[in-house]
Amino acid sequence: MSTPPQQPPSTPQQPEPTPQDAAASPPPQAAPPPQAAPPPQPQQAVPPAPQSPAPGQQPPAVPPQPTAYPYPNPQSPAPPNPYAQPTLVNQPGQPQQANPYAPQPAYGYPPVAAPRPAGAGAAGRAVLWAAVGAVVASAAWAAGIFLTGGFGSGADLRGYQAPANLCSGADYSSFKDEYPEDDSAPTKNALKDPALDESYCSLSLKKTGSSYADAYLTMQVDLHRKTDPGPEFTATWKNYGDSHTDYDVSPVSGIGDEAYLVTEDTSNGSTTSGSRYATLAVRDGWMTYTMSYSAYLSTYESDTNPPTLDNVTGWLKADTKATLEQLKG
Repeated sequence: MSTPPQQPPSTPQQPEPTPQDAAASPPPQAAPPPQAAPPPQPQQAVPPAPQSPAPGQQPPAVPPQPTAYPYPNPQSPAPPNPYAQPTLVNQPGQPQQANPYAPQPAYGYPPVAAPRPAGAGAAGRAVLWAAVGAVVASAAWAAGIFLTGGFGSGADLRGYQAPANLCSGADYSSFKDEYPEDDSAPTKNALKDPALDESYCSLSLKKTGSSYADAYLTMQVDLHRKTDPGPEFTATWKNYGDSHTDYDVSPVSGIGDEAYLVTEDTSNGSTTSGSRYATLAVRDGWMTYTMSYSAYLSTYESDTNPPTLDNVTGWLKADTKATLEQLKG
């Protein structure tokens, strides 16, 4: 006996949704299309909840609702921007807060302050004192240049000249009575420079009938055009006895600004041994002049009666005064 075909079980009835459930549940979303998403459109209103079917009927299928949003949930907020900076909101009555995300100065450099007016407060006084200091420094520099002759025009030469041949330009006539023979080949030289003019002479003194020199006479004039020789001149000649033993030093008045006489006698009264030496050094302004005498005594010399130092120093003073007058032209 065949078994009659069985009817398929009836579709179970779906529970009737309530209005609250329909409002709370979001409508199903459609899958994103494979093409590029269309531009965003305004959000559509949520469709009304479907009506409850009659008893014994199946609820109609709800078609998927189209959406213009490519995101899974149109109500989901946009993802936060990780680079956005928070906005500081100051409460009323509170001081303004600094923005911690504002650009900061480079490491090792102080913050740049807003410029202040040039003449305001301490800055204005600093600018004023800087200007005054510059003026004072310029005036002091100009005065120093003038006093020291930095431009070459402040040299105090008193009108002196340095001749090319001092042997013919100097006066040594006081020695002629003792040493009448002329030197046929004296030594002379001269120097011309923007900083210094110099002339020098060295000659032999001979008595009548002498074949060789009985004594020597040297003279030198220096015109200092750039620097004042005063301090060094004083240190050299005033203290000559401190740096040279057995020399006597004495100041001489009435010749130039300052003068010193330096003498030495090692003969001990003998006329056949030892030596006699004398120098007169004079400074007049920035001009210096020296005149020196020297004699060496021995049994081989024909001069058995050399002049004393007292005689020599007198001749040096007289001839130096005459020479300085001639060098002024």
